[in-house]
Amino acid sequence: MARERLVVIGGDAAGMSAASQARKRRDADDLEIVAFERGRATSYSACGIPYWIGGAVQDEAELVSRTPEQHRAAGIDVRTRTEVVAIDVAARTVTARDLESGRTYDEPYDALVYATGSVPMRPRADGFDAPGVYGVQTLDDGRELRAELDDGAVERVVVVGGGYIGLEIAEACQVRGLDVTVVDRSATPVGTFDPDIGAFLARAVEELGIRLVLGDGAARVETGADGRACAVVTEAGTRLPADLVVLGLGVRPNVALARAAGIPLGDSGGIAVDARMRTRTPGVWAAGDCVESVHRLSGQRVVVALGTHANKQGRVAGINLGGGYATFPGVIGTAVTKVCDLEVARTGLSESEAEAAGYRFLTAHVDSTTRAGYFPGAKPMRVKLTAEKRTGRLLGAQIVGREAAAKRIDVLATALWNEMSVDEVLGLDLSYAPPFAPVWDPVLIAARKAFEAVEADIRHDARSGG
Repeated sequence: MARERLVVIGGDAAGMSAASQARKRRDADDLEIVAFERGRATSYSACGIPYWIGGAVQDEAELVSRTPEQHRAAGIDVRTRTEVVAIDVAARTVTARDLESGRTYDEPYDALVYATGSVPMRPRADGFDAPGVYGVQTLDDGRELRAELDDGAVERVVVVGGGYIGLEIAEACQVRGLDVTVVDRSATPVGTFDPDIGAFLARAVEELGIRLVLGDGAARVETGADGRACAVVTEAGTRLPADLVVLGLGVRPNVALARAAGIPLGDSGGIAVDARMRTRTPGVWAAGDCVESVHRLSGQRVVVALGTHANKQGRVAGINLGGGYATFPGVIGTAVTKVCDLEVARTGLSESEAEAAGYRFLTAHVDSTTRAGYFPGAKPMRVKLTAEKRTGRLLGAQIVGREAAAKRIDVLATALWNEMSVDEVLGLDLSYAPPFAPVWDPVLIAARKAFEAVEADIRHDARSGG
């Protein structure tokens, strides 16, 4: 009996998780696995790239969890520096191009995993494709950017986009002693946060010495006589001189190959998959930043580019391809990042997202400390909760603060995942000792305030006959 053939497009989190799981369940005599990766590295932490650029991570190799050689030793034919340029779903072949030699060839498959990830959003305006303008999505991207920063000729950096990636890159450059400006069309950085939390974040970022130009998007990049980027000009006409420009506008799913092959996309722009990570095209599976997921609170199809989801989705696809059974249960929008010593985190729905999903809701927030107020090292933090009216069901949470603040979001993410009310959160048996938390943890205080707001709203409606 002929061996089956699994082809994987993309050698990072989702693709190699799928390949590894399939290999664990089916040996090489039964299933041949070929994985294509256009870069030089496999199974690396893209989320760690800003911290390597900034020097918090010293060695690039620390970002790689498994090298191509290790995958090959495990029985996976990894072909780096090889780009898949076309998919023929009728013939069940992919066309690959060796980026070193230029040779192009066809490779057959019985099953295909599409795990191409995402690509940086790049404005369609003058200058954004000029030398000196960088996106930071792959390890190769990070290597090029770090090499230029290490050269010592860069003094001024303009980051276009104030989302997670933009702020992380801004930090990486700021800790290097560079003059950093972040420009963003939104009124506050990280638009997935509510405006009040965003304003708190903006003040803290500026206190770190990073200049924010908000409510004013980047219109174009100016280039010098050498054709290299030398300034960013905003929509309001402000000119921001720059020795280097970094794109931090976020990412979009890398679906060009899928679209050309006729693999259906969803309304979100990501590839449409079912709970087992199967596309609507026979024999084709997909996972990672390029697919859409179900948001467990809003019910909407969304694209969330995070390594956590990519690894889980790849694992699900690989288990199923290996003869097992697994499903991906969806997402709730949990995210966390830091800018120098400032930490920010969120989970669930923001106010605007809750409104768009049709919820009637209330909010409550608390300003507290990471430890008992009298204990050395206590730092300020703010917790904001969004709860459904009447039921008190927790809908969303946001945290901003200093050291030991942001990871408290995991308590609230767990509560959201299990559809708990703020009253139930209030009753949680959380740990306490002065070096770790006040006697009332900020999470519990916020839950108490939210519960009181829900009760007050019910009493108000009862009095008014609502």
